[in-house]
Amino acid sequence: MRVERIVTTDTPLDRVYAYLSDFTNTTEWDPGTVRTEKISGDGGVGTAYRNISKFLGRETELTYTVVERVEGKVIALQGVNKTVKAKDTMTFAPAGAGGTQVTYAADFEFSGIAKFLAPILRPALDRLGDEARDGMAKALAAL
Repeated sequence: MRVERIVTTDTPLDRVYAYLSDFTNTTEWDPGTVRTEKISGDGGVGTAYRNISKFLGRETELTYTVVERVEGKVIALQGVNKTVKAKDTMTFAPAGAGGTQVTYAADFEFSGIAKFLAPILRPALDRLGDEARDGMAKALAAL
């Protein structure tokens, strides 16, 4: 299941990339995130983060690992726990006169009982995507 949103901002690409590639900043722009802390690494491929998010009224913990990072172009993180594998990918492109376009895609693969509930989770995931898009747009505009 995929949720994809696009955010366009007047903020320069280098600042946007630096901000969003630090996954601990999710607490500032993703309303579903309760807490994110870096476990290990320097921000590059292999860096691990502990993320606690609230979804449908319940807190859930995922361990995210940076699986791809191309400076100024893309950052991708894989998150896992016992019921979901999530891959969050942000791609960056110049937009307008010095601005930035961010395409944020979250791919979810559910397991166990959650696999059977996945179709009814679609509206909640779409809502989460909209809230993250709006939060990201606001945070990037403030940089």
